[in-house]
Amino acid sequence: MEKTMTVYPKPLELHIKKGALSRQLGVPEPKNIPIGFLRAIVATPIGETAKNPAKLGKSQVTVTKLLKRRAVLALNMKTKWR
Repeated sequence: MEKTMTVYPKPLELHIKKGALSRQLGVPEPKNIPIGFLRAIVATPIGETAKNPAKLGKSQVTVTKLLKRRAVLALNMKTKWR
């Protein structure tokens, strides 16, 4: 009989810059980013302009790949990981 050893992959390491999305959107860090603004960013294609339905932060933002990734992560953390 041969003994087999199970090899597990290393856990995923995330390096998140604290407050980066808030600075990018012009929202003060102690305030919460509006969910409607995050949904607008996720729905907008890269290179287009997303409009902020709320009054907090910038009124419109050009969506980049990094901004979209940060917005998806923030939206998932706000809605699914509670």
